[in-house]
Amino acid sequence: MATTKDSKQQKRKQLKLKAVPQKTKLFRASEPLMSVFMWGINHTINTLNHVSIPVMLMPDDFKAFSKVHVDYHKFHKEAMPSHFKFKEYCPIVFRNLRERFGIDDHDYMNSLTKPPEDIDSPGRSGARMMMSMDKKYFIKTLVSEEVEQLHLILKQYHQFIVENHAKTLLPQYLGMYRITVNDTETYLVVMRCVFSPRLTIHKKYDLKGSTVDRSASDKEKTKELPTFKDNDFLNDGASIHIGADSKEKLMTMLKSDVEFLSSLHLMDYSLIVGIHDCERAEQETLENSNPDLSAMEENDSENGLDDDEYYGPGGVPTPPDSPQPAVYLPYTGELDSEMERYGIKSSPESPRREIYFLAMIDILTKYGVKKRTATAAKTVKHGAGADFSTIRYDQYAKRFLEFINKCIE
Repeated sequence: MATTKDSKQQKRKQLKLKAVPQKTKLFRASEPLMSVFMWGINHTINTLNHVSIPVMLMPDDFKAFSKVHVDYHKFHKEAMPSHFKFKEYCPIVFRNLRERFGIDDHDYMNSLTKPPEDIDSPGRSGARMMMSMDKKYFIKTLVSEEVEQLHLILKQYHQFIVENHAKTLLPQYLGMYRITVNDTETYLVVMRCVFSPRLTIHKKYDLKGSTVDRSASDKEKTKELPTFKDNDFLNDGASIHIGADSKEKLMTMLKSDVEFLSSLHLMDYSLIVGIHDCERAEQETLENSNPDLSAMEENDSENGLDDDEYYGPGGVPTPPDSPQPAVYLPYTGELDSEMERYGIKSSPESPRREIYFLAMIDILTKYGVKKRTATAAKTVKHGAGADFSTIRYDQYAKRFLEFINKCIE
């Protein structure tokens, strides 16, 4: 009898047990697209953790993709849409590239699962540009032709990165994705950010080596950090003062990169130049009565957080899961090989103490039918000797290298 009674009590106890739902990570952004992007990065990196690293990449890896289709996403509908698709292109290849560029997948995931912030796009393409909250990664929308082009050159690009031990000024492509929300497809590519997350850029140029229609517009000049162009660089009397040895190393690397692009018939790329003025930065620091507090307030305003949102009611910090502004060690005169990967100090002979950030951008334009037509049209309009940007890929490469060589001292 006692046994039967005990079993009944045990049964009643078991019936009272309630299943506890698994805690799910929230991905809140100001729009569904970014919520799905963060969810997808988290999903794909966690999935890749269970995939063994191959000894070598196979041809099929350059055609592969992973895709997930979510319907009736029941948890936290206020943060995520009910239906979406997330596709990652060539996941094994991009994992290998991240490794070669010295990027840890866990750090990559942590950076990209916090809401990125939009930044101004100076180009005519209409591409949307965003930066990760910690300012390490750059996220850009692509059109389908650019996705196709990156797919076409990915094998050669990977081989070039391997052969050059990742010593390159080419964009560091780290992942390519397609997100479908409300039947709208958006293509995104993630790249390493060229500029330092801790050093302010005071002036910025986009150089192609052309002088026709290569000046910043009046609208562009009204921005807080305008992107100036070739004519502006020449009119400013600007120069990149890095000394003979640094110039030789830089031009050797740039020549190798340009020859690679020319071999693929690619053109219309630029050298982005960001200039950090050391004396101006020191003056800005002195003008702040409390630099640490000012930096925190500036980071908060950049991320759309006011004091109440950052600290919560009564000055209590928000939970650890909430996005927090990144904190970096202050610059003490030495460049960090990770944070200032593209940085070069000005030479002792330079008239100003500056740090230059130099890298190539926008490399996915092929000299095809469209560009041939544009070349013909511009030749008619400006004349055969005009220095416009749309010319044959080999001519473009030669002119680009000659112009950049003149810009550097």
